[in-house]
Amino acid sequence: MGKVYQSVTEIIGRTPLLAAKSFAKAHDLKANLLVKLEYFNPSGSVKDRIAIAMVEQAEKDGKIAPGATLIEPTSGNTGIGIASVAAARGYRAILTMPETMSVE
Repeated sequence: MGKVYQSVTEIIGRTPLLAAKSFAKAHDLKANLLVKLEYFNPSGSVKDRIAIAMVEQAEKDGKIAPGATLIEPTSGNTGIGIASVAAARGYRAILTMPETMSVE
């Protein structure tokens, strides 16, 4: 059995590397091409990494404590990452979309 994690936040960033041999061969590449599969992060995005980093830094600096509410202006994956980390760490998250963002 592989390692058993105790929190979803422990999995963030532990994404596999894939040797893209077929792609490299099809495009006659002379280098070993490795692809980092960030969609294996818990929320499916590389933005999980920045979310956990932001929360851990705020905790370390004493800016947030258990029960805090995290407010993030976002239009995408950073907000999803913040929501995921907040839920795992026991924070409330409020996500807002800035007026400057396009509707789609």
